[in-house]
Formats: sequence, structure tokens, C-alpha cells
Amino acid sequence: MVKDDKSRKKRYKSYLKSELEAAALYSALANVEKDVERREIFLELVGAEMKHAARWAEKLGMDPSSIRPEFPSAKLKLMKLIASMFGTRKVLPIVLKLEADEVAIYGSDPEAVDLVEEEMKHSRTLKNLAYSGSVDQALASIRGLPFGGSGSLRAAILGVNDGLLSNFSLVMGVAGGIEAAGISNTDVVLLAGTAGMLAGAFSMAAGEYVSMRSQTDIYENELRKEEIELQEYPEDEEEELVLIYRAKGISEDESRRIAKTVMSDPQVALDTMAREELGLNPSQLGSPWSASGSSFVAFLSGAVIPILPYIFETGNFAVYISAGLSGSVLVTLGGVIAAISGRSVVFGSARMLMVGTLAAAVTFAVGSLIGVSVT
Repeated sequence: MVKDDKSRKKRYKSYLKSELEAAALYSALANVEKDVERREIFLELVGAEMKHAARWAEKLGMDPSSIRPEFPSAKLKLMKLIASMFGTRKVLPIVLKLEADEVAIYGSDPEAVDLVEEEMKHSRTLKNLAYSGSVDQALASIRGLPFGGSGSLRAAILGVNDGLLSNFSLVMGVAGGIEAAGISNTDVVLLAGTAGMLAGAFSMAAGEYVSMRSQTDIYENELRKEEIELQEYPEDEEEELVLIYRAKGISEDESRRIAKTVMSDPQVALDTMAREELGLNPSQLGSPWSASGSSFVAFLSGAVIPILPYIFETGNFAVYISAGLSGSVLVTLGGVIAAISGRSVVFGSARMLMVGTLAAAVTFAVGSLIGVSVT
């Protein structure tokens, strides 16, 4: 019995320390946050964590009014320094991890399980603070997708570029090998290039399908969970929407008015929460088959360029035409990609040509060495 009591008190002390550390961290972030609305949200989180801390203090027989969120740890000082130098958003991913750990601990303790929902709400609030004003960029970065209105064009150009670079290198490698081996039959190059083109295109298409299918499944599951939350916890979801709008700089009164209007229509509420909380557009989750087909065509379009001369020419002349044609397209692609990215077109073209030439030269040299060893 005594042992159980000691274990329970030890657990309460751990919870109290964790809550006070969290409150101290949010207080520190509030002190360095320049945006008024965001600062108020951090201060609200301080109050919520202190409320939890008071609960554990009472269980330990302590006076709740005597506890303070003061933990000058090295970690807290470092996070405050980073936040003051680069903004609070830079440290929020770390804070989200700490909140997730707290949810996991409370979820396994019957005496604390009722706090899980509130801690999860804190996590959602922090996520909104982390990505507010730049949700699309943040999600695009996480998923490795291009951002902006030119995203589809850029993806297509990069697909063509992948096909061109990979097959250009393959063709040059085989060409170097047969030349060193004293073989004049360029059909070997055409055969190898065609095989590489088809293998690469099908591989890219299959990979894109699996990736998009998995991504779509995840997004649809997230939407289902959000729909359930809207049905079972409408008040919590409305409050969460208020926090999202406040994090964007809208006043509290206006945020509540907008949130109430949105929540009055279940479909609008789901669509809004999907966009604001998850960063998803329910009507534009993407088609795996369409993405797969686009990837296949893009790669094929680039990969066919190095082998075109071998269809009509033979001997070294075909090698020179292939290199010249591939180089010209690389220059064009490099310039277009640079223009889309807002960089120097000349630099982008030169860089792409240099990379392609280096890759082709290396594979040509390796092919030549293998050709010599074969003979």
C-alpha cells in the first residue's frame, strides 16, 4: 500500500513538472511573439497548462496558488533564443512533439485519460499556429510537392528532365562501350535506349500510382475522421475554427462570428475544416491513374530524345547528333525551370547542361572501360 502510494505520488510529481515546463515554454513563446493574436493564444495555452498543473498539485497536497511556470532549463532557454531570432514557428514542431508525448502518457493512465482530448486540442492549435499564413507551402514542403500555380507544369518538366537525363546517360554509356569494343552496330544502342526508356517510364508510372493511391487513402481517412469529429464534438471543432482564424490575425469576435456561420452547414464545415486544419481541398485529392499516366508520358517524352538519331543514323554521327540534341533540350529545360522558379535563365540553362554533360561523360567513360575489358 505504501509502495503504491509512493508510486502514485512520483507519477503526480512527474505530471506536475511536465505541465509547469509546458506552461513556462508557452509563456516564453508569448514573450517573444510580436503578433498580438498569436501571443494571446500562447497565453491561453499557459492558462490551460497551469490548470492541469493545479490538478496534480492538489493531488500532492500542495496549494495550487503556490506553483509557478518557472523552469529555466537549458532546453527552454535554447528554444526561446531560437524563437526570438527566427520566430515562434521555428520551434513549434518541437513543441508539437512534446504535446504528442504528453498525450501518449496521459492516454495510458486512467487518472489522466480525461485530459487527452484537451491535450489533443492543444496540438491542433499549435499545428494551426505553425502553418497559419503558409499552410500550402508547409504541406507542399512536407509532401515534396511543387508549390504554386505552376506546380503541374513544373512537375511535367521535371518528369521530362528525368527521362532525358537518365536515358541520355544510358545511351552514352552503351555507345562508349560498343565503340571501345570495336562494334559498329548501333542497333545495340537503340535497343538499350528503348529498353531503358520503357523500363524507366513504367517504373515511374507504377511508383507514382502507388504514391498517389496511398496519399489519397490517407487524405480520405483524414476527412472521414474530421467528419466524425464534427458530428460528435461540434463545440470543440467550432472553438478550434475560432483559434485558426485568430491565428490568421482576425479578431476574436469576428472569428467567432465566422466560425458559427461555417458550422451551421455540416458540408461547409467539413470543407472548411479540411482546408484550414488539414490543408486539403476535398474536391481536388487527385487521381492516381491520372498522375501515373502523366508521369509515364512525361518520362517517355524526355527519354525518347537521345535515341531518336539512332533510328535514322548509324555510326559516330548518331552519337554526335544524340549528344547535340540532348544538350539542346537540357539547355531549354534548365531555362524553363529557372524561369518558373524565378531564377536566372542563363544560370539555370548552363547548370542543367553541365550536369547532363557530366553524367553522360562519366557513363561514356565507364562504358568505354567495360568495352575495352570485354575485347
